[in-house]
Amino acid sequence: MAPGVRLIQKVSSTRAFAKIAPHFIPAMDRTVHRLTRGKVLLSAQMLPGVILTARGAKSGLPRVTPLACMPSGDGWILIGSNFGREGHPSWTANLLKHPEAEVNWKGQDIPVAARLLEGEEREAVWGEALTFWPPYATYQSRVTREIRLFRLTRR
Repeated sequence: MAPGVRLIQKVSSTRAFAKIAPHFIPAMDRTVHRLTRGKVLLSAQMLPGVILTARGAKSGLPRVTPLACMPSGDGWILIGSNFGREGHPSWTANLLKHPEAEVNWKGQDIPVAARLLEGEEREAVWGEALTFWPPYATYQSRVTREIRLFRLTRR
C-alpha cells in the first residue's frame, strides 16, 4: 500500500475528520460532479464513489448524496458509517423506505435496487469492507449502532 493511502486512512480515522468531513466532502463532490457533467467525483480519487439519488424517507423528494462505495460484482456495497458519528446517515433511511434508486457511476446513470445486508451475509461483506478500507473498524468502534451495509444491484 502506498504511503499516501496510509496517511489518508490515518487522518480519516480521527475524530476531527469525523466532525469536519461531513460538512465539506459531500458539498465539494456535488459541485465538482455537476461542473464536470458527472465525469469527476473528487473523493473517488481516494475511494470509489457513486452519486446516489433516492427518494427521501419522509418527503418522497429526490435526495442526491455522494458516497464512497465498494464495487461488488456488477453492483456496489454502500456502507452507512457516517464517519463514525452517532446516528445512521439519512440516506440509509431513504433506502430502507424506498429501495429503488439510481446511482451515477463514472458519469453513467444506473437504476438500482438496494437491499440491507443482515446476518452472515452482512458479516462476510463487513470483513471485505474492513480489508477494503480499514478505517471502517475505527468508525464502528466509536458507535453503539451496527453500521448499515446495503447491496445495490442493477435493475
